[in-house]
Amino acid sequence: MTDYPHLLAPLDLGFTTLPNRVLMGSMHTGLEERGDWNRVAEYYAARARGGAGLIVTGGIAPNPEGAVFPGAAAMMTAQDVANHQIVTGRVHAEGGKIAMQILHAGRYAYGKDCVSASAIKSPISPFPPRELDEAGIEKQIADFAAAAARAREAGYDGVEIMGSEGYFLNQFLVTRTNQRSDRWGGSYENRMRLPVEVVRRVRETVGADFILIYRLSMIDLVPEGSTFDEVEQLARAVEAAGATVINTGIGWHEARVPTIATSVPRAAFAWVTKKLMGKVGVPLITSNRINTPEVAESLLAGGAADMVSMARPFLADPDFVAKAKAGRASEIAPCIACNQACLDHTFAGKISSCLVNPRACHETEIVLTPAETARRIAVVGAGPAGLAAAITAAERGHHVTLFDKSARVGGQLHLAATIPGKEEFRGLIDWFETMVALRQVETCLGVDAGVNDLTGFDAVIVATGVTPRDPGIPVDAGARVLSYVDVLKGAPVGDRIAIVGAGGIGFDVAEFLTHTGESPTENLDHWKAEWGVGDPAQSRGGLAAPHPAPSPRKVTLLQRKTGAPGKGLGKTTGWIHRASLRAKGVETLAGVAYERIDREGLHVTTADGPRLVEADTVVLCTGQESARDLADALTQAGVEVHVIGGADVAAELDAKRAIDQGVRLAATL
Repeated sequence: MTDYPHLLAPLDLGFTTLPNRVLMGSMHTGLEERGDWNRVAEYYAARARGGAGLIVTGGIAPNPEGAVFPGAAAMMTAQDVANHQIVTGRVHAEGGKIAMQILHAGRYAYGKDCVSASAIKSPISPFPPRELDEAGIEKQIADFAAAAARAREAGYDGVEIMGSEGYFLNQFLVTRTNQRSDRWGGSYENRMRLPVEVVRRVRETVGADFILIYRLSMIDLVPEGSTFDEVEQLARAVEAAGATVINTGIGWHEARVPTIATSVPRAAFAWVTKKLMGKVGVPLITSNRINTPEVAESLLAGGAADMVSMARPFLADPDFVAKAKAGRASEIAPCIACNQACLDHTFAGKISSCLVNPRACHETEIVLTPAETARRIAVVGAGPAGLAAAITAAERGHHVTLFDKSARVGGQLHLAATIPGKEEFRGLIDWFETMVALRQVETCLGVDAGVNDLTGFDAVIVATGVTPRDPGIPVDAGARVLSYVDVLKGAPVGDRIAIVGAGGIGFDVAEFLTHTGESPTENLDHWKAEWGVGDPAQSRGGLAAPHPAPSPRKVTLLQRKTGAPGKGLGKTTGWIHRASLRAKGVETLAGVAYERIDREGLHVTTADGPRLVEADTVVLCTGQESARDLADALTQAGVEVHVIGGADVAAELDAKRAIDQGVRLAATL
């Protein structure tokens, strides 16, 4: 008997059967572009071992003009086929199935040779596309079919045709990007001709016994997007043209509605897939913000889809399905949808990984082997760095004792979990607690460890974190000044707030102070109203007028730097935080000099001269300092010391770097 009977049920596709209803969705990782095909193969093989029913690769270009950037992974040559055979062979050796995603970027391609339906530049690329003529369109169709044929030759079990997220095929579907008047434009029948013809030609090329997934944009979230009637019409046409399965795509990359960030409610768009259930005969896959087997099971049991797609959860834990099947769901490392090591890395040209699991995409680099000699290791600090080090060292066979002044592990993750939109951090804390117990890490909580407590260990890992930095602003008697720690722990603040420091912590505190009651992330209807998500059956693209809840406080966010506040936030999530605070009426001031704080508020000097920011409370988010006293004392005592996390570098509260440091250190001890 299983807790997840729908999730773990096989899916019969006629010519082949998938062992369960879990699709590992496509993700760009940057691995294929590095040319180390053994590394690529091991990344996918680990997910096959972990039980994914079907894996889909990152996007592979069918031709140079369709590549997301010059030199991006492609399937065009015999050498490409040979390289990919290494991947498919390794996946099949582990009992898995894998499909190659064919992705043509169209006007999203970051290159001067990009092409599209019309010569309309994308807002996310500096290169205007060339409008394709009839011969050019035929070439693109032929290249899709040729890439699919090579994928079959390379040993793939199928292909996914990317027709969503605003990429090439999506660009032909809507008048926003298709202003043609020939047989490829105008009426919807004409605009959908290209994706349908691509599916038909691919099926004709690969034969009947090959999985063909079509990724269909079910809600565009851009002006002039598709209606749901058009979505239905396309789905039926794609099915008739030969698709085996239809996968759900949500939003274009240029959409101003978040779709996969941590502030998006779990399974926020499954209702869109459910609207299409029963309208086509092929299985439907739902996607976006599905990160636990419980959520996936409930969607399948409730008839929202025939299968679920989870992408980033397989970065966080390649053994997701195997653990669920074995009744060990509490051991699944949770995807918290932070984007920090996956999408942010992708858009910065780095290899993707995972904040929770630094070994993701680094399986051949960070290898956890049993320790040759078990050592007694003390870890001081049960924040993310210390927890990662303790769990990893114990997994390798060391005897680990974990010290922390607090009564519960998690450190400043507890502060993060209080921020509206960051509730997923609660699950990360729970997982750390589970793994500490599972790995038999001895815990000494509520203990302020000193040198005398630590001298009997073979090595000490100091992960004592940071303390808030005092910016040295003069404060008059009677003024109310708090640190971000005080505020996030619930200290009363009043109705008018000045936040000093507009980095990540300043933005988080502003988010915290501009919300009241239930977080929109935990109430789908409230979240949809806040961001203006409607029903594509009623409004094109599924856009509605946003109705954000008003802020209960007047908040002003200030910084010394002259640049735009929030400029340094995450590449793929910063715009969400900035838009959210704008909607709440938060005033931002840059290039200020802080003069003093008194009962009236914060006195500053701006480019326009002196100004009083009236405030009941001034909140300091002015950086941190490393808590290194213990490390220095241990070094003087001759103890082997390793310093990680904030105690090593007091940058922004950086759980990604902290966990990576902890795992990498423990892998070498």
